[in-house]
Amino acid sequence: QLQASGEGLVQAGGSLRLSCAASGRTGSRLAVGWFRQNPGKEREFVASISRSGTNIHYADFVKGRSTISRDNAKNIVYLQMSSLKSEDTAVYYCAARITSDYTIFTSDYGLRYWGKGTQVTVSS
Repeated sequence: QLQASGEGLVQAGGSLRLSCAASGRTGSRLAVGWFRQNPGKEREFVASISRSGTNIHYADFVKGRSTISRDNAKNIVYLQMSSLKSEDTAVYYCAARITSDYTIFTSDYGLRYWGKGTQVTVSS
């Protein structure tokens, strides 16, 4: 249902855009978000966006450095990351659940759909 892409190796201070494509007929009914995880660490919330894109929420550690957006005509959600730091290195996952409009999430509770992770590596 969800296909994440955009993995890459960038230098600190650089930018990268991740994409999450939803297949099937539920794409426009999904609130979508991004999480990240490093080996041995808890998965952490990065950002989420409501069905229409009206509501957005960011984790404090990416606020001001990342922008989540969506193209509902294409059923794709983007995470544009800039001013990347070495601590942003992680496997990034997109996740979603069917919601009413305006709903977003800040945890992985109840998220039905998950994409495979995509590796982001930031070199210092």
